[in-house]
Amino acid sequence: MRPFKVARAAGTGASTVVECCQICGHAPLEQVLSLGYMPPPNRLTPVGQAPTQQSWFPTNFLYCGNCGLAQLGIVIDPAIVFPPDFPYTTGNTKALRDNFAELYRECSAMLGLAAGDHLIVDIGSNDGTLLANFKTPGHRVLGIEPTDVGDIANKRDIPIKRYFTLDVARAVKGAHGQASVITATNCFAHIEDVHGIMEAIVELLKPDGVFISESHYLMSLLDGLQYDTIYHEHLRYYSVASLKYIFQIHDMEIFHVRPIPTHGGSIRVYAAKRGARAAQASVGQMLAAELSGNGMTEKLTAFQRQVLLSKLRLLSMLRELKEKGARIAAIGAAARATTLLHYAGLDEGIIDYVCEVAGSLKIGQCMPGTQIPVVDEARLFTDQPDCALLFSWHIADQLAPMLKAKQFRGQIIAPLPVPRIL
Repeated sequence: MRPFKVARAAGTGASTVVECCQICGHAPLEQVLSLGYMPPPNRLTPVGQAPTQQSWFPTNFLYCGNCGLAQLGIVIDPAIVFPPDFPYTTGNTKALRDNFAELYRECSAMLGLAAGDHLIVDIGSNDGTLLANFKTPGHRVLGIEPTDVGDIANKRDIPIKRYFTLDVARAVKGAHGQASVITATNCFAHIEDVHGIMEAIVELLKPDGVFISESHYLMSLLDGLQYDTIYHEHLRYYSVASLKYIFQIHDMEIFHVRPIPTHGGSIRVYAAKRGARAAQASVGQMLAAELSGNGMTEKLTAFQRQVLLSKLRLLSMLRELKEKGARIAAIGAAARATTLLHYAGLDEGIIDYVCEVAGSLKIGQCMPGTQIPVVDEARLFTDQPDCALLFSWHIADQLAPMLKAKQFRGQIIAPLPVPRIL
């Protein structure tokens, strides 16, 4: 059931303003934060290519006081946000590989997947890293991935190269039967028509099937001052309350939820058709811990102020370093780095280059909207710049010891939530 007209931009080559809540249709929405105009975070250009015209879009962070959904104020054509040469691969990140292996173990034990014939479908399957865990014990697996990165998973006989829609769900159901498990990790907040994807999930699931989503958690974003996770790929920022609201619309229920550490703080949510699974205590516990009403209003006001102060503190620290002639490199060319770069105004005059792990598809490209090159991380240890700024600051506890163990001798700086030298 669609309670209102959803803002859609697919096929337009442009963008559409979000005039009402993407879940419940409530208007007007409260603007919490404006980060300015930014380029799409996955639009990189080759090093050495002459600068050309690029499209930039407003990055406004909004909140719905009715259902509790935080969301972007604009929806951009997915062909712009997720180009065919989408440069992100989950298999290059150890934390994600470990998380997907743990997800498989957890849901297999909880859902009793050891025996029987089970179809596992992954929406936004990327390079097939998650589904590879399920394929090992002999389950039938199928990934839905619209970008060229899915070609990597073709070697594992995993993907269907399309966006996940109701038509695709019906085609999969006709060819393969209904799914025991559907997963959507770090993409359930990305698809513009959330009610359309819910209709497709309900269509494809078995009566006792389970939908497992992983999304960046709104409360983690606010508590950790993670404004750098606000970018055009992320249309919605879920709380358990807002997820409960949308599942109820589609006659589904959350029966288990728990926080996980990926992307600086996410939630893994298990949902099933109404009455199919008994709710665990975790659902009520997390709902009770979430803010609402005046408590959330105060939290959002404090967040807005702290974001501005964080930017000013970072610029003050970097100014002092540059006045002393310091050379500064950065670590991690993830999409969140685009927000930090542009909101704080960090360009190639401040950042010499950004390091990525060997094999990353981003090496040899420039960071979106800049001429800052992305290079193999080996350069950091041969070049030895004075400072390394951790764009992947949410895993600073893992990165800093690794950099020092590899004999990096410069200062290591975490920019958020408070700029500091590690």
